[in-house]
Amino acid sequence: MKGFKEGFKTGIPIGLGYFAVAFSLGIAAARAGLTPFQGFLTSFLVNASAGENAAFIAIRESVPYLQMILITVVSNIRYVLMSFALSQKIRPKTAILHRLLLGFYLTDEYFALAVSQEPFCDPFYSYGAISFAAPCWAIGTAFGIIMGNALPFKIVSALSVALYGMFLAIIIPPAKKQKQIAVLIVLSFLSSYLLSTFTPLSESTVTIILTIAVSSLGALLWPVKGETYEE
Repeated sequence: MKGFKEGFKTGIPIGLGYFAVAFSLGIAAARAGLTPFQGFLTSFLVNASAGENAAFIAIRESVPYLQMILITVVSNIRYVLMSFALSQKIRPKTAILHRLLLGFYLTDEYFALAVSQEPFCDPFYSYGAISFAAPCWAIGTAFGIIMGNALPFKIVSALSVALYGMFLAIIIPPAKKQKQIAVLIVLSFLSSYLLSTFTPLSESTVTIILTIAVSSLGALLWPVKGETYEE
């Protein structure tokens, strides 16, 4: 229960950020002709803003199902890499049900929380964060559809700053402890900006390329000695 309570507290800023992002996502869903219930159900079953946005655009443009599937896969393919990394942070004897739930709710924010725990991630810590943040995501989408374009888009976008603040709170502490991590973070920021500005690559593709490139560079320059953890 302690892990669940701590995770719940951590999930509050994530949930608030999710609500703001999902609100703007709901506006896109409304333009695609979805009802509030359909938007709620979509966000309840799909935990990916880029994937949902791509799907809503595809629905609005009436693209074929196969093309819609391919667009969604490309938008969310970075989660495959996250799954590989997260599998190394789960205790070997963790039940399959916990593994499936962690995989189902694998988002950038939940992933960052899980891998930041040492030596292994506590599933109940993640469940605590999910129990608050996941409903905010689904409700935010439905509320965005209801409101439509009532609020200026700039106001909605400004609310999503909470998510970036949460990311900074995650990466700054380890960066202070290890200069190598700080260097890799700065390199990631610069590379992301350059690729996003001067190449036609999608956000998901840029994330995949930088994840592989920067992590490989870090492993080559500053390899971590093997560690063993006892159950």
